[in-house]
Amino acid sequence: MKTEYNDIPLVKNEEKKRFEIEIDGHFAFINYGEFGSQIALVHTETDPELAGKGAASAVVEKTLHYLEDKNIDLLPFCPYVFAYIKKHPEWKRVVSPTFKGYDEL
Repeated sequence: MKTEYNDIPLVKNEEKKRFEIEIDGHFAFINYGEFGSQIALVHTETDPELAGKGAASAVVEKTLHYLEDKNIDLLPFCPYVFAYIKKHPEWKRVVSPTFKGYDEL
């Protein structure tokens, strides 16, 4: 994650069902669904003003830290999140072993 995003807080926006960070009035976010002690991340998006600036990676990394801190198993259905974990295999530790693509990570 770029250091410029270190101090930006992650918000779990329960009304919109998304994890989000706000940068200069623009958002990077991941839509989620909760299933008991598991969270499915289903879609990552950034406002066009943040495209190519590392905001998507930052919201993913902050969300993974949140899940780990809360002891919540991840179901990474979002292709971006799945690819992020594949690129950073140390994060496989938060993925539920019951996730269908677990062995592909």
